[in-house]
Amino acid sequence: MPPLTLRPATPADFPALRPMLLDMGFVEDEEALAARFPAFCDREDFGLLVAEDPAGRLLGYAWVQDYGPHLRSGDSHRTAKLHDLYTVPEARRQGVARSLMGAVEAWARARPLRYVFWYANDHSAAPAYERMGYRSAGAGQEGYRFFEIDFGEANTRTPHPLRGS
Repeated sequence: MPPLTLRPATPADFPALRPMLLDMGFVEDEEALAARFPAFCDREDFGLLVAEDPAGRLLGYAWVQDYGPHLRSGDSHRTAKLHDLYTVPEARRQGVARSLMGAVEAWARARPLRYVFWYANDHSAAPAYERMGYRSAGAGQEGYRFFEIDFGEANTRTPHPLRGS
């Protein structure tokens, strides 16, 4: 695959991202989605990132949200949730998702965040994350797995269920 450009999404990307967003599901109102999309591009606490090929075609996107300082621990446990990671079907298994996850990790480190977590379905998403090297745990919900990246020093890591966060 030719080199990708990884960048923040802009409102002008909506027409190309619209089919991807619809394919992800849970879109209740397409007009409302179109109306709120520009604000999501501009929010400081959101990382809405796209992968673009040299021809300018968007091949995927990721959406991550910084939850801000933790009530009890401030920034030392600052956490974000990866809400979406999507690659167009014809570009799957070619490194697009891996590149987007690298961009998510870079975005998180720059904030700086301690954790990024997400849930993935057992059917196709969780195996894809595991092929990228991420490790899962039970999610407590049938059919899903829990993933987490801990950016802290290895000797300070406490597994999620033991942290109480």
